[in-house]
Amino acid sequence: MGVAIRAADEGDRELVVRLLDEAFQDDPVSSWIFPGEEHRRTTHHRLMAAFTDTVLAEGRIDVTEDGTACALWLSMPAAGQSQEEDGDEEAVRLREAVDPSNERVERIVRLLAGSHPVDRAHEYLWMIGVAPRHQGGGLGAALIRHVLDRCDRERLPAYLDASSARSVRLYERLGFASTGRTLDLPDGPKMWPMWREPR
Repeated sequence: MGVAIRAADEGDRELVVRLLDEAFQDDPVSSWIFPGEEHRRTTHHRLMAAFTDTVLAEGRIDVTEDGTACALWLSMPAAGQSQEEDGDEEAVRLREAVDPSNERVERIVRLLAGSHPVDRAHEYLWMIGVAPRHQGGGLGAALIRHVLDRCDRERLPAYLDASSARSVRLYERLGFASTGRTLDLPDGPKMWPMWREPR
């Protein structure tokens, strides 16, 4: 049986924020950004809300019809305005909005923006969140394939930054490959940039 998927809108904002908050509470990168468990429990949702607002305004969020999973995508043009400059502005804005005394919020945004490929237009999977009790059931793969099918039809590559070794394996099964480098967070975990050519 297939997974019913629809495009989210403003009315789905709280659902998406809740899904991302639950899905990433114990993620290695989220744990690095918000190292104190209690602080993470009370603040992490603000970062997920900021990401959700950005993608609602500039990209596309897909959700499963039953509300148990979501995927945040941005269509990235080739070259154009410096993404590093964009990343600097966004990093400062996010830190002020999310957790003003936490420099790691700003650092992660700068790191991701500075490492993003700019030479080819592509679809960027910013985040994918599955409610913890539904993880491992194929919802994430179905959400990703929903966009990858379009990428293949339109001959567009896709890009993402995997935040755990477990997610790397999922993305490899969907045709993504490591770019051959890692993003090493200071005194923290690694992230794996991954690229997929259209099929």
